[in-house]
Amino acid sequence: MGAGAAGAGLQAGELLLRPARATGGMDLRHAAIGVLRLHDDGHERPPLQLDGLVYRSLEPHLAVNDRLELLSRDPDGYRPQPYQQLATVYQSIGQDRDARTVLLTRQRQRRTTLPWYARAWGYVQDATVGYGYLPERAAVWLLALLATGATVFALHRPHPPSGTPHPVFNPVMYSLDLLLPVIDFGQERAFQPTGPTQWIAWLLIGAGWLLATALAAGITRVLSRQ
Repeated sequence: MGAGAAGAGLQAGELLLRPARATGGMDLRHAAIGVLRLHDDGHERPPLQLDGLVYRSLEPHLAVNDRLELLSRDPDGYRPQPYQQLATVYQSIGQDRDARTVLLTRQRQRRTTLPWYARAWGYVQDATVGYGYLPERAAVWLLALLATGATVFALHRPHPPSGTPHPVFNPVMYSLDLLLPVIDFGQERAFQPTGPTQWIAWLLIGAGWLLATALAAGITRVLSRQ
């Protein structure tokens, strides 16, 4: 290819592309390709305009991070469609893990276009549940917070209000009561922390709500894409 390549709106059953030879960049916006053979075999990283490009198959097989690097070259900045297209192709061949990686990267790229308060909430969702694509992170956070709470309250046991009936204190169940906003084990209502442990209790309550909200938002996002 020459200094640049224009293929906007192109329709083809099969197309072989070597972006490194198109030093001026490539424009494939709104093209429709059956089999896209994309070989990036050079050290140059020319810009690629891929918004609206659709394809059924992408060859050769490369690591997902290599494909994501190609998507990041759009001189127009973040565009969601190329990420969705790549994820769809991965899903069609059963590579669900790579598809989730692409969709998570899309959310991270989208975050850069948002105002500061939306970016802050995005960082929270990313760290806690990976925008819903890594829900196992919520379990890790929950176990870490549960272990912290159980240790603190085992060493500094909260006391029940005087003269009131109460269950046997259990530091693990008490910490779970603080962390899980929609479940009541009867421990939180029966025992009152005092001094510095009150701050720990408030921290666990806030963290529990934060995890639950981030997880709900992430699951909703993932299900809406099914």
